[in-house]
Amino acid sequence: MSGPQKSGVIVYSNNIKRLSDFYTGMFNMTLLRETDDFISVGDSDFNIVIHTPPIKIPEHHFNTVKIFLTVESLEDARGRVEKLGGEALAGEWSNPVFSVCNISDPDGNHIQIREFKL
Repeated sequence: MSGPQKSGVIVYSNNIKRLSDFYTGMFNMTLLRETDDFISVGDSDFNIVIHTPPIKIPEHHFNTVKIFLTVESLEDARGRVEKLGGEALAGEWSNPVFSVCNISDPDGNHIQIREFKL
């Protein structure tokens, strides 16, 4: 796999190393990148980003798995989401490769959407 995947899943964990060891050992995934805040594992078909949670994970009512998908335009996607019964959540983040923001589907599941930079 070369460069970041366009889709996959983010898994929040208080012990990212333990979870990384599980996915690499269980599914023969490869360690792709590791920082203090996240570990990326995967293969040519799928990427799992194991991330330190942005907030303290409560025992209940916190979705620790979040899919991420690529869109052509964050702005256009944020405009469409409410028409389709979802919600555009506050905030947008960027790195040198892509920009991201969060939306929720009609059931309240959070989804990270990514717009890759050319």
